[in-house]
This record gives sequence, structure tokens and C-alpha cells, in this order.
Amino acid sequence: MVSETDGVMATSESVASHEQARLEELESFDVLDTRPEEAFDSITRLAQTAIGTPIVLVSLVDKERQWFKSRQGLDAEETPRDISFCTHAIASDDVFVVEDAAEHPLFKSNPLVTGDPNIRFYAGAPLKTSSGYRIGTLCAIDRVPRGLSDTEEKILVELASLVVREMELRKIAALDGLTGAMSRSNYMTLCNRELARSKRHGHDMSVLVLDLDHFKNINDTYGHPAGDQVLKVIARLCLSELREHDLFGRIGGEEFSMLLPETGQKGAIEVAERTRAGIEALDILWVGHRIQITSSIGVASMNETDHTIREIISRADAALYDAKGGGRNQVQVRF
Repeated sequence: MVSETDGVMATSESVASHEQARLEELESFDVLDTRPEEAFDSITRLAQTAIGTPIVLVSLVDKERQWFKSRQGLDAEETPRDISFCTHAIASDDVFVVEDAAEHPLFKSNPLVTGDPNIRFYAGAPLKTSSGYRIGTLCAIDRVPRGLSDTEEKILVELASLVVREMELRKIAALDGLTGAMSRSNYMTLCNRELARSKRHGHDMSVLVLDLDHFKNINDTYGHPAGDQVLKVIARLCLSELREHDLFGRIGGEEFSMLLPETGQKGAIEVAERTRAGIEALDILWVGHRIQITSSIGVASMNETDHTIREIISRADAALYDAKGGGRNQVQVRF
């Protein structure tokens, strides 16, 4: 038997779970706290002209704030989420319209209404990703009461879809098209951010560099399509060994790297050994052939003197060459 209290608890847990997933989706775009960009500013300027409001924003709703990737007519870069109109706008797929905030029961006492920027009119079209999460809005704001015509609403919706498309195309470009791992440049950027975070909070951090042994033989024997299939299978296996907040990038032809936050040397070696053993155990089918391959893996952990991720990757790379020199299909460590 399920009581009313149980139902409320289940609903609350479901809402919390959805919100966590939404925040993770937002974080995956790696756009928060980045500099203004013309690709987004051109959209907000167009909306400003088409709808005729002095303020237009690309607003991304974070855990405790709304942060503006693009803004026209407003100096503030962010405002607290608990007073934001956009929090209400992402509650559904429809455009959220407030014709006169000073008369609206939810907003008439809001400091954004009673003080700067003196919002009276608000219209927000949700930024809905292809995964179905509403991560923010394209919103038009005026300091006088007004309405939104059907044509203006359609324009706002279409421009919001352009914002999402721009973000999703960038996200795709940040991945290696063959394996789904992060591209080298994106991986290095995110690793440097994680290094700074780990040093700031005093957390451990480790890096693995993995290279496939004698990979050229596969291309020479079975052809490059077979080699591509091997890379895809290896990437899937590597990703299966990683936690949600770990990073995985393709940094060379058959070379991959994993960054493990809050992980010391012992934990990193365990991940490396599991990965090495998993690759060795694979039987990869290709046009009637069974392809088997092994890997060599180098491990390095962050120390006090590290200032960039390249320093740690360099040690892990040196450990990788120790593994190759020691006979391959093994894990080696550099301090």
C-alpha cells in the first residue's frame, strides 16, 4: 500500500532527479561563464529589433543563478535564480508571458520589478535541447506593460531554436566524430579547468594515457575501416570504466587519455588495470575475422609543482613509453 506521503516523497524525488539531470545537461555544453560571442549576440540583436523590446537575453538557468550568455540592454551578467522570471519560463515548453509584472501576483514584489531593471513585460521562450531538457530561455523584456503578438511569439520561438542549435553544434564539434571521445583541444581545455579546481579544493587527480599496441598491423591486415571499428569498440570500453565526472579524450590516432578527478595513484592504477584487462579480453568481429588487441597504459598523478595539464600528461606519456619498452600490454607509473 502506498500512502499519500509516499506519493509526495516519490514526486519530490522525481523532480529532484529531473533537475539534477537538467543541470548536468546544461553543464555538458561547457558554456557557463564564457565570454560573449557574436554567434549569440547576433540572435539577441535580431530579437531586439523584431520584437521591439529594449532588453533581450540568452539566459541559462543554473542551480542558484541565471547567467546570461548574451545580453542586449542589460549590464548585469547574472541574477539569483530565486528571483528570476526564467525559472518559471522553463517549467513548460510554451512561451511564458507576463504582460504587466507590477500587477502579477508572482512578481509584483520581485526586486527586478520594484527596482532595476524595472521589469514590467517579460516573454521567455524555453531553450529546449534535443534531449528534452529546458536549460534556459531566450527572453524579451520591457520596462512598460505590453503584449506579445502571435507573430512575435513565433519569432521568439524560432530564434530560441537557433540558440539551441548553435550550442548543440558546438557540443558535437567538441567530440571526436569517430569514437565519441572528446577532441584533443576540448579535452585539454576541460582538463586544465579540472586541474585548477582540484588544486583549489586540495583534491587528488590522476591522468591515464593509453595507446593500442601494434595498431598499424590491423590497418595493414584488415584495412582502415576495420581499424576504425576497433577504435570505436575500445572507446566504448574505456567510457564504461569511467564515472560520470571523469573525462575521456582522443589525443592521437590510436592514443586516448582519461582524467580521473578526486583519484590518487592507487585508484588510477586500478582503473588502468581494469581497462587494460578489458581490452585484452575483447574479441572484435570484422567481416568474419576476430580481431584481438592489447594496450599499454601510463599513469601519473597531480603533484604540488604541476601548473598545467600538459605536465601531468607528459609524465603519463613517459610512463606509457616505459610500458611499451617493457614489453607492452602493461601499466606503468611515473611520479
